[in-house]
Amino acid sequence: MLVHDIERIDAYYRALIERAADHVGIFYVGVKTTGVFCIATCRARKPKRENVVFYTDFKDALDAGYRPCKVCKPSENAHTAPPDVAEAIAWVRQHPKERLSDRHLRERSLSPERIRRWFQQHHGMSFQAFQRSLRINTALEELKGGRRATDTAFDHGYNSLSGFGYTVKKLTGAAPTSAARVIVLQRFTTPLGPMFVCASERGICLLDFVDSQVLESKFRDIQSLLQASILPGENQHTLQAERELGEYFEGTRHHFELALDTPGNTFQQSAWKALQAISYGSSASHEEQAAKLGQPQATQRIASAHGANRVAIVVPCHRVLSAHDSKLVRQQWLLEHERRHSRQTD
Repeated sequence: MLVHDIERIDAYYRALIERAADHVGIFYVGVKTTGVFCIATCRARKPKRENVVFYTDFKDALDAGYRPCKVCKPSENAHTAPPDVAEAIAWVRQHPKERLSDRHLRERSLSPERIRRWFQQHHGMSFQAFQRSLRINTALEELKGGRRATDTAFDHGYNSLSGFGYTVKKLTGAAPTSAARVIVLQRFTTPLGPMFVCASERGICLLDFVDSQVLESKFRDIQSLLQASILPGENQHTLQAERELGEYFEGTRHHFELALDTPGNTFQQSAWKALQAISYGSSASHEEQAAKLGQPQATQRIASAHGANRVAIVVPCHRVLSAHDSKLVRQQWLLEHERRHSRQTD
């Protein structure tokens, strides 16, 4: 949203001049003279007051035609975990079987309240719930490896097998002895904003931007189709996705090597495969995609199949253009990004 209140604008401009770290993510400043937008801590030369406008969301700045600043990388850094939160997350990942309590956080000079607020804002859950999910994921992996449920339960801090079983069933819908299926959910940042990636044991089943309006329905769909529950965590597929997407946004990767687990009917699978055949830096229409499948009259079915795609960028719906796409700023950015880097390698 564009900020109109003069007092807020004045306060935001002061924060911009002072490079106020506590305002990172609170506002995005568009610079009229350069056409870029920044976060509060940008090190670039400060623009004059009359040459800036402020937005409350980076997507609003993108929609207004501003480009992310290459100095402060606003779409990435505004959503990256601050140092204290990153330290807590790193500790939990290094000690997946232990619990980092509020007391332990304070002993490390970390604020439980600040970490709790950040997790609620960016993950929609408490830090303790995040830890619990990671512990359960680790435990389930051990069970699948053949370890006894009792040993696993006690090793992960549970005082009884029943308590462990109750927690697993509450989070996954199945008892730990039933080899409960889990879809892991990992969050990472990109130049166009943070993304969620979900993966089963077989591969990536969802990749989308955190602010997607249909994200919740996609979560419900993959849980139903794969008969699995989504829990925060990571596996080799999500880590590979984060790495390959990073290379894609740097312009050094033109083809993805990710394993996919994308349930769909036969026509949808064909349509998604045809999407992946569109060359990097190129674009097509729904009509052209229908013709590739030998069904030139199936344009509407093609569009519907593209709409059912749950893996953005890797299964590149953004390369298919329609008459209604002129305001899809992310799509335009991705196409321009690919065309620019495609030319550089020609």
